[in-house]
Amino acid sequence: MSGRVSTQLAWVLAAVAVVLLVSGAVVLLASGMGVDVGNAVFLGVMTLVFAGTGVLIAARHPGNAIGWTFLGAAVAVGLASLAGSYADYWADGRGGLEWLGKTAAWYAELSWMPFILVPVTFLLLLFPDGRLLSRRWRVVAWCAGVGIAGNFVLEGLRPGPIPEYPQIRNPYGVESSVLEGLEALTVLALLIGILGSALSLILRFRRARGEQRLQMKWLAFAGAVAAVTVPLGTAAAFLVGEIAFVPIMLSVLGLPAATGVAILRHRLYDIDVVINRTLVYGALTATLALTYLVSVLLLQLALSGVTEDSSLAVAASTLAVAALVRPARTRIQEGVDRRFYRRKYDAARTLAAFSAQLRNEVDLGTLNAKLSAVVRETMQPTHVSLWLRAPR
Repeated sequence: MSGRVSTQLAWVLAAVAVVLLVSGAVVLLASGMGVDVGNAVFLGVMTLVFAGTGVLIAARHPGNAIGWTFLGAAVAVGLASLAGSYADYWADGRGGLEWLGKTAAWYAELSWMPFILVPVTFLLLLFPDGRLLSRRWRVVAWCAGVGIAGNFVLEGLRPGPIPEYPQIRNPYGVESSVLEGLEALTVLALLIGILGSALSLILRFRRARGEQRLQMKWLAFAGAVAAVTVPLGTAAAFLVGEIAFVPIMLSVLGLPAATGVAILRHRLYDIDVVINRTLVYGALTATLALTYLVSVLLLQLALSGVTEDSSLAVAASTLAVAALVRPARTRIQEGVDRRFYRRKYDAARTLAAFSAQLRNEVDLGTLNAKLSAVVRETMQPTHVSLWLRAPR
């Protein structure tokens, strides 16, 4: 496929995804039914991010299967939006074709599989060049494909009411004991595909060097953020409600965004800065929040015999946290550098010690030896030489 044809096809797929998304919104608005804003925003942003990233990758690297995977996921999300809207429209008695309404409800129930399971497996398996680690990993790819397709089909054949629409019975349900055995096999195949894909990414990262290692860091960073955010956000949802799903959505969308940055090789070297800042400011935020909560509680207990007003405790805690920001950030930055960026930390300490000695050293021979030692220790060059211009 030529570059021009692949670019046109990529834009067509992205346009189809957007048209499906907009059509779903139009169906909901035309019906006058209430709109789940959170779900609509999530589907809309996911469609645009997957489509945009897929177009950029497919247009510049048409041989990379990851771009086409993202475009397929975008179309699946758009179709899920339209199917869900039409199923709601028909189930609410607004009219429409019965078979189409039931089919839309059927697909809406299964629609999460294409745009969740496909990226989770094949993105890890093919990243970053769109090829398998070796021919032996074809087994994992086949397991992932069979597992996803098999679970989609078998879930679609499950008889009885559709969980999302209990008033609608599955129009394609089949009563058969054979399906249970097949379902166990497809779940096993999917599990092999997911675990094998993760293992492939780990092995690829360990073997990667240079630019490819930086590409792997981007995806690893986004995956780590999502792995931490998803369980914490899910737990927080029971306390604060649906607003907790916002960071979950952002962390999940970080996967295609990080993939696009890595494959397009845009500002790859910034990943170490991003990781460093995330560690520092994440730890700083957690420290300040914990300090604020603890100080408010302690001050309220201490002042309970003096006043019932909690504003004094809040004001004092706020001032204490504000005064703590700079020293806490310095200590956390030091700790992060010492733990995760040891070479940088040691180099900074060596330079600081050399600077202190430099103020008291006047002998050029000694200074030359110390300077050469510092350069070797901090920068580790293959050769060091010092040239001093003779005085005129």
